[in-house]
Amino acid sequence: MKTTFLHHSDGIPVRFIQVTDPHLFADKKSALLGINTYDSFVAVLSEIQKTAFDFEFVLATGDLVQDSSSEGYRYFSEEIQTLQKPVFWIPGNHDYQPHMVEMLSRHTQYISPLKHIVINDTWQILMLDSQVINSPHGYLNLYQLDWLLAKLEQYPNLYTVIVLHHHIAPTRSAWLDQHNLRNTSEFLSCLAQHRHIKAVVSGHIHQEMDTVWNQYRILTTPSTCIQFKSDSYHFSLGSMPPGWREFELYPDGTLKTQVRRIENNLFTPDFNISGY
Repeated sequence: MKTTFLHHSDGIPVRFIQVTDPHLFADKKSALLGINTYDSFVAVLSEIQKTAFDFEFVLATGDLVQDSSSEGYRYFSEEIQTLQKPVFWIPGNHDYQPHMVEMLSRHTQYISPLKHIVINDTWQILMLDSQVINSPHGYLNLYQLDWLLAKLEQYPNLYTVIVLHHHIAPTRSAWLDQHNLRNTSEFLSCLAQHRHIKAVVSGHIHQEMDTVWNQYRILTTPSTCIQFKSDSYHFSLGSMPPGWREFELYPDGTLKTQVRRIENNLFTPDFNISGY
């Protein structure tokens, strides 16, 4: 997988955003658990455009489409381009990669398939594919693990952010944690000899997390559509608004981040639904 090199003014933090889990459909009127996912995605992008956060690129971290449709990926591409910033993506468990690759590759002005981002010889972002076909849980195959280790060894002095769809740290929600990354121990063994891992970032759990687990900072980000209730043993929907995450990477290795949500929450799920 090729590397993209981004050059940035010295002394100024690198800023980017993460959007995740839009779950778009072929029909723009379709809803997931009571929320129109196209409308909520557009609402999030509209709020992003109104903020003063001067970001340079976007990470889209999976489950872009719910129903495997080419149309869903076309809607994602059309709408994300309104931000007019480079977009780097990875698949989630709901994504259908043949349609994903085909449709996103039609929009090369902004959307890039590259998974390795090097910034100013100071930071690198490594984006991993944790998808297991036809399964909600995640797994990093040997190619992904070898690639991860190779990049860490190739750039041992860079501060590093690692990005994948599936979560690795427990959420205290049993129904969600059965759908985590299954080979977390192998993943962690790749990181063990490297001192500059600043965060592991994911989507998938439709809720915010900022914690330290096994000595690594773990960050997850709300979905642009439905939210899952935290600390819930059984399936449960949350009432928080859709959102995204902002990042700032400083030359000294400091990583600052915050979750932002749409101000006027017009998207209420159907709380009577008992499964996903």
